[in-house]
Amino acid sequence: MTFDPQALNAARAAQERWQQSTLRKTLERMPEQRESFLTQSSVPIERLYTPLDIAELDYLRDLGFPGEYPFTRGVHATGHRGKLWTMRMFAGFGTAEETNARYKYLLEQGNMGLSVAFDLATLMGYDTDAPEALGEFGKCGVAVSSLQDMELLFDGIPLGDVSTSMTINSPAAIIWAFYIAAAEKQGVPMEKLQGTLQNDILKEYSAQKEFIFPPEPSMRLVTDTIEFGTRHMPLWNTVSISGYHIREAGSTAVQELAFTLADGLEYVRWALARGLKIDEFAPRLSFFFNVHNDFFEEIAKLRAARRIWAREMRETFGAQNPRSWLMRFHTQTAGVSLTAQQPEINLVRVALQALAAVLGGAQSLHTNSMDEALALPSEHAVTLAMRTQQVIAEESGVINTVDPLGGSYFIEALTNQTEAAVYDYFRRIDEVGGVLPALRAGFIQQEIADASYRHQLEVDSRQRTIVGVNKYVTEEAPGIPILEMDPQGYERQVARLARLRLERDNQAVQASLDALRAACLGSENVMPYLISAAKAYATLGEITDVMREAFGVYHEPAFV
Repeated sequence: MTFDPQALNAARAAQERWQQSTLRKTLERMPEQRESFLTQSSVPIERLYTPLDIAELDYLRDLGFPGEYPFTRGVHATGHRGKLWTMRMFAGFGTAEETNARYKYLLEQGNMGLSVAFDLATLMGYDTDAPEALGEFGKCGVAVSSLQDMELLFDGIPLGDVSTSMTINSPAAIIWAFYIAAAEKQGVPMEKLQGTLQNDILKEYSAQKEFIFPPEPSMRLVTDTIEFGTRHMPLWNTVSISGYHIREAGSTAVQELAFTLADGLEYVRWALARGLKIDEFAPRLSFFFNVHNDFFEEIAKLRAARRIWAREMRETFGAQNPRSWLMRFHTQTAGVSLTAQQPEINLVRVALQALAAVLGGAQSLHTNSMDEALALPSEHAVTLAMRTQQVIAEESGVINTVDPLGGSYFIEALTNQTEAAVYDYFRRIDEVGGVLPALRAGFIQQEIADASYRHQLEVDSRQRTIVGVNKYVTEEAPGIPILEMDPQGYERQVARLARLRLERDNQAVQASLDALRAACLGSENVMPYLISAAKAYATLGEITDVMREAFGVYHEPAFV
């Protein structure tokens, strides 16, 4: 044990004396500001933490050393002393040409990797000119309707040298096929490609709601990508299991972690059922977490995440390769925390959130821009967001030692508390029958909705302060420049699609779609067929329509 029982008894007696003397006198003279202090997730926080709060902590069992099981203190022995986190700014808007120019600008400013945001039509598997896509072009990301768009998106960017993350889920396998085909056009074989496909369909059913197909065929597609990546693309992370959108939907930090890890464990089960061995694919699984305003809660969440995942991989699934035990994760500051009121304050929020991500041991980080509650980020705003990371890395000194908050009574107690709460959610999900039954029953969705409702009530009643929104309010209109997209972009995109359909070999397109349909109706891995369709310049909508026909379309039931 870390603490000697005799020393703990002495500490207990000393704390009781302190409470009856020093603390009592102070409270009589100066009462505390409120009756209870809570985390962002409404978890009660004690006035003081001492060795008594972590009396059961075993250093070697629960913390260990950085780079060693259970990785509570980080996945790398030298932390950020040896290698900084990847500064990966999420970007995408309008046409592929506009976003291509932003990527080149970000790389010039010190961005270390690219991260693609797709527009809603693309996320839902529609071509830009589809009736269902009307009005959505380029507004929350870039439009990619075919291999041609993917080629334009990365024109002049060597895909063999850059790591690319793509935030897409239901049509993830199709977009990945476009990327693989675009790289081949550049002369880069798929086995050399580095990057991450979000491809996390389970959180779509619980939080983001950008699903297309029912859960079972959707899980089949995710498993196909895991298998294909394991066999052919050793440098690629085929799933980025995402808590970010769960948190943006209103969950607590504990719920974000519990539901994300439960989803990750479900992907592992499906891959094992496919016949893959745990150590074949587990090292290439990655995670994506939200980092919100409560500084210490977020750090504790990230530390608990590593420990739980390492334990589950080693003890539950029997992974032997230490790399299978590692939880590697990207983080993004909390978009939902950004305010349209006094948007410059968002710079402060983002800086604190980014610092928490770094102290929590993130391997990759996106910092939101101050104007995102108003519009897509301008160059000025995105540069400030990038500089925030660079100041933390180069000026703050927080990278000088590994896990600098490790051993803090408060941090360790909060880490343990978070871990225990996550396992309680695992138990409750198991009682419902597992992740898919829990989603079908609406259990996870209801938990998130309840948490979101409680938070809003607290804001509305001013129990929880949002600076500039319900306290310290001013009447000044925002005075920051707003990005404007090319007004002719939509017309150019639609014209390009029409030209593509006329000039391509439509017999080859139809043959590739027929082969894909047969694969979807059968049990073969669909990735080779998707790549063939991409190379034939079949469009996203055409490919998705074949899969809709084969798999069906999911309509979420109403939950009471």
